[in-house]
Amino acid sequence: MKRRSNTGWIVRVILLSVTLSVVFTLVSESVLSRAGTVTAFILLLAFIVIGVLTDMLGVAVTSAVERPFHSMASHNTVGAPQALRLLRNAERVASVCNDVVGDIAGIVSGATAAVICAHLVRDRSFSALITQLVVTGAVAGLTIGGKAAGKASAINNSTEIVLAAGKVIAFFERIFHKK
Repeated sequence: MKRRSNTGWIVRVILLSVTLSVVFTLVSESVLSRAGTVTAFILLLAFIVIGVLTDMLGVAVTSAVERPFHSMASHNTVGAPQALRLLRNAERVASVCNDVVGDIAGIVSGATAAVICAHLVRDRSFSALITQLVVTGAVAGLTIGGKAAGKASAINNSTEIVLAAGKVIAFFERIFHKK
């Protein structure tokens, strides 16, 4: 049996990674360049949430089974066909969610945390070391704790999470008239 080459997939993942990294960084830089500390913290939390949610989806697609989605699709449940597509491509979906989006969100949240530290030290005269310790500790705790809780939830609620993702995809397919 001849194995299919993954070269095309690897190239697409690299291009997706570069593109998402540039987009996340541009959003971060454009917001942070004119934002106050509170807005910067909100952006930081948004990146952490994106990382946690995509990690949850990546785990959910690898732990869910197709059977309930076949039943839902036969009953015309919105999002079921899209959920089946996610499950049939679980390896790639998990790679994109966990490795590409999750890692980029982590990198950009680290850069955002560094900008927040600089703002706090400059504007509020906080100690640089203590500010860095508190902010990076909080970011690490929220990210790791959120992903740990998300993994448990993803395993226990994989069907619901994958169906919810399928519904989101179905919504966008309706908007853009994609079959």
